[in-house]
Amino acid sequence: MGVEFEALTAPYRRELLAHCYRMSGSAHDAEDLLQETLLRAWRAFGTYDETRASLRTWLYRIATNACLTALKGRARRPLPSGLVGALDDPQAPMTARPEVPWLQPWRTDPADVVAARTRLRLAFVAALQFLPPRQRAILLLRDVLEFSAAEVAATLGTTTAAVNSGLQRARSRVGDVAEDDLRPPPDPAVVEQYVAAFENADLDALRRLLVADVVLEMPPVLNWYVGADAYADFIARVWALRGTGWRLLPIEANGGLAAAAYVDGRAHTIQVFEVAGAAVTRTVVFMDDSLFTAFGLPLILPR
Repeated sequence: MGVEFEALTAPYRRELLAHCYRMSGSAHDAEDLLQETLLRAWRAFGTYDETRASLRTWLYRIATNACLTALKGRARRPLPSGLVGALDDPQAPMTARPEVPWLQPWRTDPADVVAARTRLRLAFVAALQFLPPRQRAILLLRDVLEFSAAEVAATLGTTTAAVNSGLQRARSRVGDVAEDDLRPPPDPAVVEQYVAAFENADLDALRRLLVADVVLEMPPVLNWYVGADAYADFIARVWALRGTGWRLLPIEANGGLAAAAYVDGRAHTIQVFEVAGAAVTRTVVFMDDSLFTAFGLPLILPR
């Protein structure tokens, strides 16, 4: 049964992992939840009835309930903008909260189909964190995975009326963010220009790539800023403190554009960009060395 189980479930593992990430907001937790899902599925495989549900639906039912069990009693994973107000002073002391279980970025894989990649956007996953876990599951199963209300009801052990009611409430909370997924894909040239400006310590060129109300946030630091001037002034502060020996490697995260930043050859941050047209609208800077390993990146660049 082991060989048969491996062969049958292999095509669904990457999308199940993405589902666990959307539910948990953590790339690390998603890996554990996928393994828990597969363990539960393997133990129950002998009772699987293909006349009652497709294998994909059955696996998502197990994954969703594994996530709901894991999320009981856990705090949501926020970004700084979901906890405190923006600061006006780019020179304000940095206030770190390493004990907070912060939202994490997701390493996008070619196996993440285009339709799914749009719903991996950091802003969308952050918005999901404001929903109670069961509403989160309903929204994902109905709107992202396009399961029927009856299938979702069977997954959650509830009624179709409860599913429809939960979906309406969930949509009202994340509707604006979800609608953003209809916009065209970002232009990679924007990040290429951003990388060049950053590596050249060209503040004017960097500022030209920002919308007027751009957002900059940096978990696990609570400090976050709104506006091109505040953004540029903070980057100038970073250059003054850490020098200008930076190298940024363009990568992809959450279905969009990102960069891995190194200073003096050492890993510094993973930076995830929201881009509209030819400008950056939001940058989330993750200061966590373990993310470099998760993205398959070295902690020290070869000379």
